[in-house]
Amino acid sequence: MYRFQCDYAEGAHPLILKRLMDTNYEQTAGYGEDPYCKSAGDKIKKLCENECIDVHFLVGGTQTNLTVISSVLRPHQGVIAPSSGHINVHETGAIEAAGHKVLAVPSEDGRITAEQVRSLYEAHWSDASHEHMVQPGMVYISYPTENGTLYTLEELARLKKTCTGLGLPLFLDGARLGYGLMSQKSDLELADLARLTDIFYIGGTKVGALFGEAVVITNPELWRDFRYLIKQRGGMLAKGRLLGIQFDTLFEEGLYFEIAKHADNLAMRLRDAFLRKGYRLRYDSYTNQQFPVLPNEHLEKLKENYSFEIWESADDSHSTVRFCTSWATKEEAVASLIRDIEAL
Repeated sequence: MYRFQCDYAEGAHPLILKRLMDTNYEQTAGYGEDPYCKSAGDKIKKLCENECIDVHFLVGGTQTNLTVISSVLRPHQGVIAPSSGHINVHETGAIEAAGHKVLAVPSEDGRITAEQVRSLYEAHWSDASHEHMVQPGMVYISYPTENGTLYTLEELARLKKTCTGLGLPLFLDGARLGYGLMSQKSDLELADLARLTDIFYIGGTKVGALFGEAVVITNPELWRDFRYLIKQRGGMLAKGRLLGIQFDTLFEEGLYFEIAKHADNLAMRLRDAFLRKGYRLRYDSYTNQQFPVLPNEHLEKLKENYSFEIWESADDSHSTVRFCTSWATKEEAVASLIRDIEAL
């Protein structure tokens, strides 16, 4: 059985495991105040081309989204997000449980526009009863989106300009950031994210690490007390050096980008195979997630040897499914799947 269900099915890159073993008996300070976290943070600052940013390491994506969003918003505020955004559909109401509403806006492919943000903001403030309503307080996007799509540099710049003009911090969820940055269609680099967001994070859980995310706070106004909030929201690891070692390894000699590119390259082979077979794609994704629309009888056949996610029903006889490649996907698995697709 080959698994294409998600991009976090494997453990961690062997170089990370070796580094963890090699340093296992070292004694360091806890809670991220160790030399490995500092070294990883320094590497990230260099890649961002900005020494004046704040870097923190948290244990997982949900804790990261919850901690960041609740640190920015006041009690009466909510976060603008695409309707398909992870915080809106796949985090069990974590943001709402913290007392903040997700202000979802329609999105066909996972992206939202500067115009949508402005429209929602102005609709709130033009309502005579606005003080009885949840006030928009920040904007959440992801790169790549839940549907594997990407923002262009121009789109992100326009979104940032609008957010700044409206006084709304812009937060970018980078759980799959490596797969977005290394896409053949991407025109963004880490330094661009550092310029065009107030906070973003670099996903490790889905890109080679055992677990962990690196939060980069570029807006100094949002630095205050962030470590207090990491602790309060359950995102602070006592053995923080485990996170530092992982990210320090991932950003040694470009490993993070190399393994992300591997996943994207394999996904493009699958994309080409789906198109050659005549399947349409639900989303125009050039990242590690592919969403073909397949006849249901073909799905049943593929289920014999592969696992994948049923995304949504397309009609009575077709379904949209998601195939994910990862940093660890083997070429033989993709080759086998392509042969079986061609044989359907």
